[in-house]
Amino acid sequence: MSTSAVPSVLFVCVHNAGRSQMAAAFLTHLGGDRVQVRSAGSAPADTVNPAVVEALAEVRIDISDKTPKVLTTEAVQSSDVVITMGCGDACPYFPGKRYLDWQLDDPDGQGVAAVRPIRDEIERRIRGLLAELGIEAAA
Repeated sequence: MSTSAVPSVLFVCVHNAGRSQMAAAFLTHLGGDRVQVRSAGSAPADTVNPAVVEALAEVRIDISDKTPKVLTTEAVQSSDVVITMGCGDACPYFPGKRYLDWQLDDPDGQGVAAVRPIRDEIERRIRGLLAELGIEAAA
């Protein structure tokens, strides 16, 4: 972990338009200011997947103002935990960082009905991550 009292987590997927946006939104929502959250993509899309925005709105999380961001070396270096979601070899590796690879279906091109189970699995994993970090999830 960094010397900061607040752990930092980076979520990475290819387009930063679905899985990583959902994970970042849940971690921000449930972890609040007790964790620093970033997300990025190795080849970011122009916009966040509308079905992802809708699926999160159903659980009262608004990401309609979010935009995909490009993955930078600095983002990886300044994060304590890097969680990859299907970005393959495009994710830079730095010794000493904690890496997790979450195998999740890609919501790209899917409707909201197909995104809901992915959303729910991401929420479950985020709650587990918070527990590992010793952070109590917000109600």
